[in-house]
Amino acid sequence: MDSKKSNQLDRRKFLGLSALGLSSLTILPSWTINGIKIAPSDRVTMGFIGLGQQGMNDFRSFSAVPGVEVVAGCDVDSMKTERFKRTVEEWQQSLGLSPRVDKYEQYEELLERKDIDAVEICTPDHWHALQTIHACQAGKDVYVQKPLSFTIVEAEKMVRVANDTKRIVQVGSQQRSSAEFQKAIALVQSGAIGHIDKVYAKVGDPPAPLDLPEMKVPGNLNFNLWMGPLNDPKIHYHPDLCPPISLDPAEREKLWGAWRWYRETGNGFTADWGAHMFDIAQAAIGMDGSGPAEIIPKGVDGADYLTFKYLNGVVMTEQPYLEDMPNAQGIKFVGDDGWIEVARGYLACSKSELVPDELRGRRPRNLTPEERRKMFEEMQKAQAKGGGSFEISSPHMDDFISCVRSRQKPIAPVEVGASTAITCCLGNMATELQRSVKWNPATHSFGTDKEAWNHRLYDYEYRGSYKL
Repeated sequence: MDSKKSNQLDRRKFLGLSALGLSSLTILPSWTINGIKIAPSDRVTMGFIGLGQQGMNDFRSFSAVPGVEVVAGCDVDSMKTERFKRTVEEWQQSLGLSPRVDKYEQYEELLERKDIDAVEICTPDHWHALQTIHACQAGKDVYVQKPLSFTIVEAEKMVRVANDTKRIVQVGSQQRSSAEFQKAIALVQSGAIGHIDKVYAKVGDPPAPLDLPEMKVPGNLNFNLWMGPLNDPKIHYHPDLCPPISLDPAEREKLWGAWRWYRETGNGFTADWGAHMFDIAQAAIGMDGSGPAEIIPKGVDGADYLTFKYLNGVVMTEQPYLEDMPNAQGIKFVGDDGWIEVARGYLACSKSELVPDELRGRRPRNLTPEERRKMFEEMQKAQAKGGGSFEISSPHMDDFISCVRSRQKPIAPVEVGASTAITCCLGNMATELQRSVKWNPATHSFGTDKEAWNHRLYDYEYRGSYKL
């Protein structure tokens, strides 16, 4: 046998042994396969909370990370927990493992399990804080989807609890793990285009008032539990908020959960894409863990776009980063010695020699909302046939699992997720108040601005018995 091959651990064998044989071997410090020692602690056992289409995509990403086991899933829609169970058990069988996935409606029951090391939280934004905090208090490490929180106070408390409990928390802003964005950040911070004065970060519109008609709640959905802490009498069930699926025949969701587009249930594109683009922009200009000092909404004080002013002099505006492509989400850094443009799969610089060939990619397409919808439908059809994927981000998951093992900070830690989520909240607050808002990013204070202190996106009273 080739000696090189004999010293390589086959991933299928690793997962098979860790799942089937680890329980009887945990008293041993290690065991050997093909001459390679494998520590029992290399196994990371996971539970998933929130099993919509993003949760399913995240499972596919985590399933590509060696040493990961998935043993439980939780959702308020019983059809989605059953879909998850079938999908995970099929994966387990493909690895030669005995299929076993437990289903839950109440996430607290999943967190009580002592055999779960880490959880993935992929619920609507208004659930992120409670579930992350409870997971940390239960001794679990957490991968929580972006944006980190629904309000500013939630973000602050999530940071405090994560640090107090010494848990690893990775925020799902997966662009942090993408080569084109990492290169853009490195170029800006190295001074490759000189001093940065402006950043154009195109993300999209803020949320609109909820205008969906009320409809009957299907029997497979616990909508009261979906609501959780939300405390607004205008919220009612509509299938766009909780996109339905079919098991037989298998049909995925036909749209993203529309809760994100409405003020009562989400923070619009400002947070949905701001958690990506504002996040990268702040990383590049040295504002990770900090934030803007003044936020000016579009149409106020001469601002043509939502504007964020930072204490280091940088001004970030929510405007097209490509003049001929106003609908494309991405970032442009403007320095006194050139510019850098970056989006998913695309990186360009006024000094073209600074961009490696493998990162140039294709210029983004200028898609209208209708074209985006059609593109998504085509991707859904491809997935239904067993091919294609949507927003799969294994490098980001791999970083999280590595940090669970090493206890080092991940690439998108809770502090960074908090500063980004707060920036998104501030943008929506200024837009709704229709005036400039001053914010002290060091003390997290609005000073004497009582209207800002009392805004629902700073904090709101949870419904019923729910407490933060």
